[in-house]
Amino acid sequence: MSHAPRSWTVLSCSLLIASLGAGLTGCGEPQGNPLSSTPYDAAQQITFNGRPGSTDTDPEKPLEVRTTGQEARITDVIAADAAGRQVAGELSADGSRWHSTAPLAAGADYAVRVATEDASGAPGVRRLGFRTAPGQKKLKVTFGPEAGTYGVGQPLTAELSQRITDPKARAVVERALKVDSKPAVEGNWYWVDDNLLHYRPRSYWPARATIRAHSTLEGVKVGKGVYGAASTPLKLKTGDRIEAITDASSHYMTVKRNGKVINTIPVTTGKPGYSTRNGVKVVLGKEYFVRMRGTSIGIPTGTSDSYDLPVYYATRVTWSGEYVHAAPWSTGSQGYANVSHGCTGMSTGDAEWFFDTVREGDLVQVVGSWGDTMDPFGNGFGDWNVSWRKWRRGSALLADTEKQIDRVYAPRLRPQV
Repeated sequence: MSHAPRSWTVLSCSLLIASLGAGLTGCGEPQGNPLSSTPYDAAQQITFNGRPGSTDTDPEKPLEVRTTGQEARITDVIAADAAGRQVAGELSADGSRWHSTAPLAAGADYAVRVATEDASGAPGVRRLGFRTAPGQKKLKVTFGPEAGTYGVGQPLTAELSQRITDPKARAVVERALKVDSKPAVEGNWYWVDDNLLHYRPRSYWPARATIRAHSTLEGVKVGKGVYGAASTPLKLKTGDRIEAITDASSHYMTVKRNGKVINTIPVTTGKPGYSTRNGVKVVLGKEYFVRMRGTSIGIPTGTSDSYDLPVYYATRVTWSGEYVHAAPWSTGSQGYANVSHGCTGMSTGDAEWFFDTVREGDLVQVVGSWGDTMDPFGNGFGDWNVSWRKWRRGSALLADTEKQIDRVYAPRLRPQV
């Protein structure tokens, strides 16, 4: 005799936790029959491809629940791991089979609640527990920078322990990398290369914000045989919004705190052939003393441009050696001419003030120079020189959306001929 499908109601989160947890001991099956007063329990006709109580269920294979007799049908299946992540699944129209449609996590404990009914409509319930085998390869995420207080220009970084090239796998990884800030701001991840991501807001972080980054990738399948590993969360804070804007054409630097000018400093920047990079840079660190040699940037010893100088109060803005620093040998040119080899030079007193005022993550912008624009990646943090539209295209989750927007709006923006 055929039986028409019956409607069922999804459990609330609190009821789900109680239902999954009730009667389970470790990974084992609940003791006793939860419907012992029911003469015929259709739940007892359930088979399960992960052995109840097993610790080596293959996470690469779909979870499957079937009935063993025509008189029983499945009405609902709820499966979740110990972290509360529910497994998406699909129930056949006749109620004979349910299977998962999303990967299981590796090395995770699962509780499964199977609701059934017999031909007369009598309900039954069976609860099962199992553990999946560990993944073959672990993908670890390391967040950066180190915990602490930074300027409002500091991007977050996520370094992966192995290269991820497949777009679908990248989407899995990016979806698991969570960033929250108070106050909240819009932002997203950008794939710099196959194992490095940067995160920044649309504009700079708010002053005195709290930023947290964490991963939910542990146990999640990333690709064939590759599963996420545990990672250490990161907490940062920002200080005041400090911005230093150097106009290489006027030879002055203007320093602002939270939008208010707090100092104007005469400077010298790179001379022709060594022009300072334009664009926004981020303070990478501060060094009280640095010995600077022309050979470090390819200038042969003994030539007219060679130099070997002790430099104090050096604030680094690129890894290749661009600094804001004391340059007492060029005080006569500061405020009048560009005579350096690419750094921004100022008097010792001004350099000491600047050194004491800024922190890692603060913003240093150069305008009006004949130099190229700061590279976005690889020589420090030039992330802010990437437009927001382009930044969104660097996300595995948002790239397609941006391409669709371009297809819709770009034709309308073309000049008519």
